[in-house]
Amino acid sequence: MSELASKPSSEQRTPDQPDRATLGSLRRLAPYLRPYRWPLVGGGLAALMGTLAGLVIPLITRSIVDGPIARGELDALPWLVLGVLAFGVLEAGLMFLRRWLVARPSTRVEADMRADLYTHLQRLPVSFHDLWPSGQLLSRATTDLTTIRWFVAFSGIFLVVNVLTLLAGVGVLLWLSPLLGLVIALTALPLTALTLVLEHRFSIEARRAQDQAGDLATVIEESALGIRVLKSLGRGRRLTARFVADARGLRGTELLKVRLLAGLWAVLVVLPESAIAVIIGLGAYGVAQGSLTLGTLVAAVTVMTYLYWPIASIGWLLAEASNAAAANRRYWEVRDIVPAITDPAEPATLRTPVRGELVLRGVSFRYPGATRDQLTGVDLAVRPGETMALVGATGSGKTTLTALVTRLYDVTAGAVLLDDVDVRRLRLADLRAAVATAFEDPVLISASVRENVALGRPDATDEQVREALRVASADGFVAALPWGLDTRIGEQGLSLSGGQRQRLALARAVVGRPPVLVLDDPLSALDVHTEAEVEAALRRVLGGVTALVVAHRPSTVQLADRVALLAGGRITAVGEHTELLATNAEYRRLLASMEDEQAREQDDSRHGERNGDREEVGA
Repeated sequence: MSELASKPSSEQRTPDQPDRATLGSLRRLAPYLRPYRWPLVGGGLAALMGTLAGLVIPLITRSIVDGPIARGELDALPWLVLGVLAFGVLEAGLMFLRRWLVARPSTRVEADMRADLYTHLQRLPVSFHDLWPSGQLLSRATTDLTTIRWFVAFSGIFLVVNVLTLLAGVGVLLWLSPLLGLVIALTALPLTALTLVLEHRFSIEARRAQDQAGDLATVIEESALGIRVLKSLGRGRRLTARFVADARGLRGTELLKVRLLAGLWAVLVVLPESAIAVIIGLGAYGVAQGSLTLGTLVAAVTVMTYLYWPIASIGWLLAEASNAAAANRRYWEVRDIVPAITDPAEPATLRTPVRGELVLRGVSFRYPGATRDQLTGVDLAVRPGETMALVGATGSGKTTLTALVTRLYDVTAGAVLLDDVDVRRLRLADLRAAVATAFEDPVLISASVRENVALGRPDATDEQVREALRVASADGFVAALPWGLDTRIGEQGLSLSGGQRQRLALARAVVGRPPVLVLDDPLSALDVHTEAEVEAALRRVLGGVTALVVAHRPSTVQLADRVALLAGGRITAVGEHTELLATNAEYRRLLASMEDEQAREQDDSRHGERNGDREEVGA
């Protein structure tokens, strides 16, 4: 399966067909269960022996009724009562043993599956994450795996145990009285048919509910991350209406599941109760006729009462199995996606030290599902140690081109070469160690400043981290934080300003002094004063590395040795800034629009500063 499989949603599913049979889906758990098979088997055997121990008690009851009670032989009564107590204690002890045996393996299965899913998500390329809502992935990694753990630890074991207990109970009844045993055996036929029909429908609704829960998680996550935008635009009511509609849809599906389960429970209650009534009637007639002892009748009714829970629970356990099967299918929908961007079978190696020559040769790229190429026949050469600015109108493909360098996407045609080696022939770890990237959108994690800066270089020393902060002009505000490098910056770094977040992202890119830097408009969120500081620092660091810099500001362009103009998916001009300014009309128009935009930003910045001054005076 390709990683470009379309994202799942509750609307896209066929409403009347489950994906596969429940048992067939759950077989895929075998590799995760195998390392823990003996504790799980031991837990199942303990549960089975516990329930079978309970079935011995009706046989002892028959001996009490037909012996001490019927014949007045009281000498054996204490021993029989102690036998009932012993088997009751044995049943309780075996049930405790079952729980103790399966607790650790079931949680390990859940942890192993979650770790494998997370690792797989890291291997999947950006094109996959472009298509799949994060809420769907989150629900698979949390709720679905919890459902699977519950099945492994409890419902799966008791589904097997209760079926075997039911068969053993029918055997005991047949041994006590073939006629009474036949009654319960005949009851099982319609019980099985109705249970299978209702379970089939329940499995469909279980999958629908899990998909809807994933959609709901996506709405919650997007609303939480975008709360500032939603509040500023006053879109709270609209998002609330959408959330309520999705929540009501999920509620409706859950209520349908409840109705189906209620119908199943009704069947599972009525049929056994009817069987008990028939057994009492036939048994009482047999006792009156002398063909059946009173002890046998009491034992048969006791057995049926004991079998009440195994019979009634089968429907619920089947529903739990359906939930687990649906959760397992959702889990494997993601795990079965084969990453298209992987390490080569026979990787090449870069010369040491890396010179940093970057060449794009006949590069074309088309996004999955698009009808035309975003980039077509791009040729560009960045010399070792050179800074190349990449400019172009909005939507021209600048960010796409930079993503091809580190194989966030793979080229559709052509090749990207680093020191004459096609990047597709390099191990991803080696490539991304040689090429560091700072994105326009500075993504930070909920961790300390040190961890954020050293994210791509876990072995970086504190001195290297501080040097990177100095280069990015971030050392000043970091020193002012309550715990300096150890200060946790909160989810997405939203406790910091936009400029502070971008400077941390820039520090993360330059820590360890990588030979090649790809900077996707790293100065876009900086104010005029900070931009000048960062530019001065960048001039120092760019002097020793090869850099491809997406530029949206004239000041960024002037950092570069040469400039490449991207238009219509092609590189239409390459040269020094002054050269292009003198010879290329399209470049002049683009630069003029950059200057106008930067002037507006400066006006807005000065206006904001004046307002801040007034607020301080008023205070």
